[in-house]
This record gives sequence, C-alpha cells and structure tokens, in this order.
Amino acid sequence: MEYTYYVEKKDMIDDLPLPFSVHNQESTGAVTMAYAHIHDYIEILYALSGEYRILLNNKDYYFSAGDMVLINSNEIHNIISLTEGYNNYIVIKFEPEILYTTTQSVFEMKYVMPFILNESTHQKVFKKDEIECSVIPDIIKGISKEYSEQKYGYELAIRADIFNLFLFILRRWNAQNIDLNINLEMNKDMVRRMQVVFDYVENNYQNDITSLDMADICSLSYSYFSRAFKKIMKKNFKEYLNYVRISKAEKLLSTSDLNITEIALAVGFSTSSYFISQFKQFKGITPKQFQNKYMHSEPVNK
Repeated sequence: MEYTYYVEKKDMIDDLPLPFSVHNQESTGAVTMAYAHIHDYIEILYALSGEYRILLNNKDYYFSAGDMVLINSNEIHNIISLTEGYNNYIVIKFEPEILYTTTQSVFEMKYVMPFILNESTHQKVFKKDEIECSVIPDIIKGISKEYSEQKYGYELAIRADIFNLFLFILRRWNAQNIDLNINLEMNKDMVRRMQVVFDYVENNYQNDITSLDMADICSLSYSYFSRAFKKIMKKNFKEYLNYVRISKAEKLLSTSDLNITEIALAVGFSTSSYFISQFKQFKGITPKQFQNKYMHSEPVNK
C-alpha cells in the first residue's frame, strides 16, 4: 500500500519539541503544496499570493491571497495550489496548550475546547474582505517576523500575538452569536475532573470504557457526571468516546496497511460493522471512501 498522508512529528530543536513554528510555504504552478497529514498543533495559514484548495475534515475549501485558514488540532488536511504563478502562504503551528498554560487559565480552557475537543464546526476560512481592515494581517506578519529575527524575548512576543489573534476570532464569533460552547458555568473543580476524563480516554480509548467508569474516577455520581459531561461537551460520553476512536482510526487509515476490521478492533470497536456505521455518522463517508479520498487527491480546478 502506498501512503500519501502521514502523522507529522513535532518540530524539534536540540531534541526538545517546539511549542510553535513558523515558515513560508512556496511553489510555482499548480502542485501539491502539502501532502495530507495530521498533527497535534493548531495551524494558521495566511495566503500572500496564489489560490488554493484545502481538503479539511472531509470537505473542500478554497482560499486565496489575503485569506486566513484555521485548522484544528488533529485534523487531517492537504493543500493544493490552483494557479500557474507564484504561490506563497505563511504557516503558523502551535501547541493548543499555549492558550491555557497558566494556573488561572484552568477557567479559560472553555475557550480552547472548540479547537481541540469538539467536532470542528467553526469557521475554517476567513476571507480577505472580513479581516483585511482588522488586526489579523499585522498580527500574522508580526509573528512571522518575530520567528524569523528571533530577537531577545521573541517567544513571549509570539505567545502574546497568538493570544491576541484568537481573542479577535472568539470576540468576532461571539458578536455574531455563534455558539462555540464557551458560555458554560464551569468551576475550577469541574474542569479538573473533566480533564481527568479526557486524559483517561486518550490513553485507554481502545479498551471497554463506560460512563460509570468515568463517574467513578471523577468521584461523581453516574447521573451527575452524565449531565455535566453532556452540558460541557454537547454530546454524551459514549458519543465522545466514539468521536475519539474515529479520530484515532483516521490516523491508522493514513499510516498503516491494516484492513478495516483490524482498525476497528485496534481503536476499540467490537465489530467492523459498528465501526463503519459510526465512521459514516461522524465523517459522512465510509472508512474506505475516506482512505481513497486522501490517497487519490490531485490538483484540481475550481
């Protein structure tokens, strides 16, 4: 089997993972700019020239000079240029933890959840006409300049710019009354209990896990845990567990030659038929169709 997309490793320097990285992706002509891949980073693209198609979360989007693209953590994506001329866009990748690294920000994790935990229903492409008169272009170009020059304290400058960029996005969405599950009454104790659940699922998704198990590790009653989880995540625990398993299955579909039954069992589904039905429910296509869609991605015209 020939692999056409992959799990991207974290950028490293002196054997240490970088919390962020910035570079310009450049080419001439209609070519594949970035083969389909996945990574833990949240990623921002800002087009300086050219026109592009991005396959993201099983949907095609188009962007061009002056547009910005927001890619969730762990979303498989590839990018193809559509013009014969010079193509150039800025790529900013950063760990989601950058947005909630302080002790106090345990309360602020609710703002980050749409980009790391929930289904990716938020706006993906910000067109030039809605951001060109905002702070976004200057922030992105400022991040690129700081990373390139790496003057004293550049790490702090980049973190501050990332905060300001996402603050602009969140406030814009809030002003448009877009529901991002961020107006929740979550106290510090509940966020910490939920984080225990997220960490446990990440490490044990392939095992038989129930809501009762999670209630026990949170020291909550089953009914209270179930209500709280549904309120925070806008899905019950079983739906969230299946969502995580499907996300893990995407990686196996892209990096292994396991068959569908083997992948289903590897990520915790008891039968391949249930795996296929859940995959189609979340992604809109079967696992095999998903695999083929990425394997045969070629430059196309709009």
